[in-house]
Amino acid sequence: MEQIKLEVQLRKEAGSSEVKELRRAGFIPGVVYGGADKPVSIKLMRKDFDGIMRHHHGESILFQVEISDNGKKVGECIALTKETYYNPVTDFVDHIDLQRISMDKEITFRVAIHVKGEAIGLKKPGATLEHGLRDLEVICLPKDIPQSIVIDVTNLDTHHAIHVSDLALPSGVRTKMDPGAVVVAVVFSTREEAPAAAGEEAAAPTLEVLKEKPKDAADAAGAAKPAAGAAKPAAGAAKPAAPAKK
Repeated sequence: MEQIKLEVQLRKEAGSSEVKELRRAGFIPGVVYGGADKPVSIKLMRKDFDGIMRHHHGESILFQVEISDNGKKVGECIALTKETYYNPVTDFVDHIDLQRISMDKEITFRVAIHVKGEAIGLKKPGATLEHGLRDLEVICLPKDIPQSIVIDVTNLDTHHAIHVSDLALPSGVRTKMDPGAVVVAVVFSTREEAPAAAGEEAAAPTLEVLKEKPKDAADAAGAAKPAAGAAKPAAGAAKPAAPAKK
């Protein structure tokens, strides 16, 4: 795996107001920790970090970190990005944590999953590509960390899926994630599936009844009208007879 040079400076600014001014000046505050050495507060130019991220978007990166103080190199290490904190309003990186690593010891790392191709199942109306996993947790030596895991979904049809067990991991790379976990699948949306499932039995006859009144039902309704009318004389017969005139 390629190592990207990252120049950082020792950071003496610690208070919230000082760190805020640091960000306004175009720096990203951060910390380097891990290994036998003590954590070190750092700052790095935002434009440098943003440039690296744009060029290696969605890829795993090993940083060759060079730490300086007043222009003098005071340390270096190999590190991975452990955490990146973003401002919820501006979406800019507010803080970054870098973790020192040893090149001869295995580490656990999350690698992005990239999808290639257009699934044949998506040609069917209502079909969508559902992502079960966006990244995969792998275990390997730092030099073997893949920049990303690419899966080809071209031949993926509806109601079919690619699972963790189907992934072809590079040599020296393994994962402890559930082999049966779905990475991607072509499915129909719930809105499309519901009418189809009901249509097999109940929906079709129900629609017919609503659209056209059955002949026997109309006859039954017609027969009911005279019966209702016949009740009227019976009601009149119940009245007492008028007294005869003298």
